[in-house]
Amino acid sequence: MGDVLAYEAELLGLVKEYLDFAGFQETVKVLKKECKIKGKPLPKPEDVSSEDSLPVQEDLLTAFEGGDQKVFFQLWEEHVLSSVHDSDPVAQNLEFYLHIYFATFLLKQTMGKPDKAELEERISYFKAYLETKGAALSQTTEFLPFYALPFVPNPMVHPSFKELFQDSWTLDLRTRLEKFLSVTLKTRQTPRLLTIFKESGQCNKEMMQHLHQQLVKCEHKYMTDLKRFHKLQVDYRNLLGVTAELVDSLEATVTGKMITPEYLQSVCACLFSNHLKQTVAHNIDFTRPGTASTLLRASLASMKIQDVPLLPSLDYEKLKKDLITGSDRLKALLLQALRWRLTTSYPGEQRDTVMQAYISNDLLDCHSNCQRSVLQLLYSKSEVVRQYMARLINAFASLTEGRVYLSQNPTLLQMLEDRLKAEDKDSLTWENVLGALQKFSFRRALQSAMIKDGLIFWLVDVLIDPDCLADYHLEYCVALLMNLCLRSAGKKICASIPNHMLRVLSGLLGHENLKIQSYVNGVLYSILAIPSVREEAKEM
Repeated sequence: MGDVLAYEAELLGLVKEYLDFAGFQETVKVLKKECKIKGKPLPKPEDVSSEDSLPVQEDLLTAFEGGDQKVFFQLWEEHVLSSVHDSDPVAQNLEFYLHIYFATFLLKQTMGKPDKAELEERISYFKAYLETKGAALSQTTEFLPFYALPFVPNPMVHPSFKELFQDSWTLDLRTRLEKFLSVTLKTRQTPRLLTIFKESGQCNKEMMQHLHQQLVKCEHKYMTDLKRFHKLQVDYRNLLGVTAELVDSLEATVTGKMITPEYLQSVCACLFSNHLKQTVAHNIDFTRPGTASTLLRASLASMKIQDVPLLPSLDYEKLKKDLITGSDRLKALLLQALRWRLTTSYPGEQRDTVMQAYISNDLLDCHSNCQRSVLQLLYSKSEVVRQYMARLINAFASLTEGRVYLSQNPTLLQMLEDRLKAEDKDSLTWENVLGALQKFSFRRALQSAMIKDGLIFWLVDVLIDPDCLADYHLEYCVALLMNLCLRSAGKKICASIPNHMLRVLSGLLGHENLKIQSYVNGVLYSILAIPSVREEAKEM
């Protein structure tokens, strides 16, 4: 009862406010009369009438027209932001443009000859906003140019900001502000009781959905754990049974009794699943002396054989001969088969075995000095052969051992760079060569060679028109550029073309692919450490 009395006045105020809103005038009269009889105070509702909101709206518009920044944002914080959600995009966007308006107000009013101290104060206020609340919009393309506004000496003549000083822009902003204030301040008439009910109902609904999801997850986890528990129980009982059998066997051995092969076979069958009983029985000779470890190793070997089949061995000498002297069709089919043998193998031991066999037999002639080698297929007149050769090299480059093997050939990198510049950018050959070079860029020595060969200049020229590239190509180009820019030598190359480099990267910043965005940010992070590039960026 004490809790009710503590909040009674506020509760009565909420009830009266709702009754007024719903038009129950007679009920309100009865409520007031009864409260008066019982001596209970009935507080006046705050900020509920449209009459109260009109002076606020007029004061805000007056401050806007007079350029009174302090008064405007004080009223804005007090009456507007308290009525809208922090993440409301309409309010965020409008507030950003209002800060721009007040920051440039003096320049427009004085025709570019403002009081320096007052202008500096406004610019400092705008900077503080950009670094705090305004930082949330720094990734939005619409607002990105305005983050440079505080650093531009004369924005009135700057092509990016000329529009801000036109009467049409100011008039449009005032219209948007007036409409926003009308809607926002009007919504404050909604009774607090109704707001509490809506928020409570939505909160309860979301909570129920969340709890239901949690319940489903818990039930699924319970069933999984229950199955595991039952399996552990069965395994535990089997283990106890086998242990008891082994103890009995030891006792029998002490007394001089013989252990029969059939008995050993039955114990072994208890140790392993039904799936392996027959295999183990066939692979072990129980008439010969053995141990439990022998049976275990045999069973594990049997499991391995069944799970990962052994691949047939190849005649690599004949393969390489056919790749060099065979017809284009035969070369393409062999290259495809060799790639499939690698990519469709089981990850782990089987794939490692395939790769080691390729390397030990020098499949791609990386250690050969002959003029006619398998690598020369990159220059084949047949587009199909070049494509399948590039695909095989890309598959090799996807594995660490493959990259080590390929990097041992001093001419391969130059060959790949030649194909990258010669092939059509829409071809699969170009795509796979690009993919291989991007993977090569993980190795320091190959990074240095690419930088020395001027690959950074070529990449920047390609990225000038990103719309001509597929997302996969664009992603790999930017990733390759980022890897090369991590090196000091790569940064020096970028420092020699700062304006060109920054324009290309700024054009990619707003790309919808998040991976491309992260790679672009990586390049910027590397090159903006150079003072000359940083200065160029500030000027831009």
